[in-house]
Amino acid sequence: MKKLSLFLMALSLSSVLMADAYKGCVVCHGKSGERAALGGKSKVIKDMTKADIVASMKGYQDGTYGGAMKAMMVEHSKGLSEADINAIADKIGK
Repeated sequence: MKKLSLFLMALSLSSVLMADAYKGCVVCHGKSGERAALGGKSKVIKDMTKADIVASMKGYQDGTYGGAMKAMMVEHSKGLSEADINAIADKIGK
């Protein structure tokens, strides 16, 4: 019973962390990543694989990825941890 309780607490915490990590993305990308941000200048991220989301976010962080919105996304991605990026990819990616 104790293991089940710990598992459920971890699952709940994971959902909270994911919600926190993605909340800054919703304005431009939509609740489920369904919008091409800023008038269509970005990809629709719900159509990306989890691996592509992780790779693009890490690329934004180190400055090796991005097109028209690169400068904006570099700033948005700076504060995200690897766990945050993986949580976003798990929520949105295929």
